[in-house]
Amino acid sequence: VAVPTAFTAQGLPFGVTLAGRAFDDRALLSIANRLRALLPLPLGALELEPVASAAPAVANPAFTELLVCGAHLEGLPLNWQLVERGATLLARTQSAPCYRLHVLAGGPPMRPGMVRDEAGGQAIEVEVWSIPTSELGSFVAGIPAPLGIGKVELADGRWVSGFICESQGISSATEEITHLGGWRAWLAVR
Repeated sequence: VAVPTAFTAQGLPFGVTLAGRAFDDRALLSIANRLRALLPLPLGALELEPVASAAPAVANPAFTELLVCGAHLEGLPLNWQLVERGATLLARTQSAPCYRLHVLAGGPPMRPGMVRDEAGGQAIEVEVWSIPTSELGSFVAGIPAPLGIGKVELADGRWVSGFICESQGISSATEEITHLGGWRAWLAVR
């Protein structure tokens, strides 16, 4: 994919060419689009303003974004399960303000259950990890009930795969800790 990047001192166009393996076209076009946005050059001889693209970046299918909110957070007891599978931390952020967090019965280690609640929820501190897609199945297979993986909305409006809890798990939960805003906050005060 050829991407114009600048004009030389002589007024000649200069650019870069992005090359990849077969079927990497979408990823290359995503990179080209980001370069174009960073280097806003006029379009053609008429020097028209480029139209901003709202197209999202193309995700690498070799990796899956995974949201964690409890014992898998960086530095906590189950984080090794992510690290040993080659996962890397992408962001510390918050969920959309529509989740509740409960301390689940059982353990060790203690675990939270996060459930969506449009009426009584709030933002919960979470981490988003990038895990190799080839490792995701073995990770999910080790998740005990009532936890599972489902779609969770982030504060920025994106939806990512992450830990959620079945409603029956909440019915036997020992404590609701939503007001603390996250699992680390609960660990700090318990």
